[in-house]
Amino acid sequence: MTRSFLFVLGSTRGGGNTELLAREAAAQLPADVTQTWIDLATHPLADFADQRHDTDRVRPTEGNEALLLDATLAATDLVIASPVYWYSVSWLTKRYLDHWSGWLRTPGVNFEATLAGRSLWGVSALADTRDMVAQPLTGTLRNSAAFLRMRFGGVLLGNGSKPGDVLADTEALARAKTFFAHEPRPARFAYERETSTTV
Repeated sequence: MTRSFLFVLGSTRGGGNTELLAREAAAQLPADVTQTWIDLATHPLADFADQRHDTDRVRPTEGNEALLLDATLAATDLVIASPVYWYSVSWLTKRYLDHWSGWLRTPGVNFEATLAGRSLWGVSALADTRDMVAQPLTGTLRNSAAFLRMRFGGVLLGNGSKPGDVLADTEALARAKTFFAHEPRPARFAYERETSTTV
């Protein structure tokens, strides 16, 4: 299967530091790799209503939900580009992930089976020089990938507060050059990494 990257932008601010860092990394992808970019601020999803036990759920055929569902299913590589908001993903990103719960239970979508084996990546900018501050965001993405039996490529982190700050983070820009070049590993839940032991 030819690789196809979907970049889901979760910032409330267009052209912010997270997007700039994601575009730096994306610029290194081979020319034959398809790139699709969807900004959740300009393509907002409705609030997610938990209807997991309803039997009349139908696949969305129009609007932003249909756009995002179809794009997610079509991607071999899914990139969540969300700034760190209160130590985790932005509310726009969280709403997108919440909709996964509905898509998992929508007849005819085969969401879990389709995403299994595909790759999930993260890109994020934070106004802190300590990477540990982003651990909740990383855990959210890693656990989501593990639940769906996806591969996880990790999170590319950069430092930035004011617009454009991340372009001065030379270490992040250097990591962006090779971020998508490595092979993602099968995802494991964050707590498995913390509690596993070698026998």
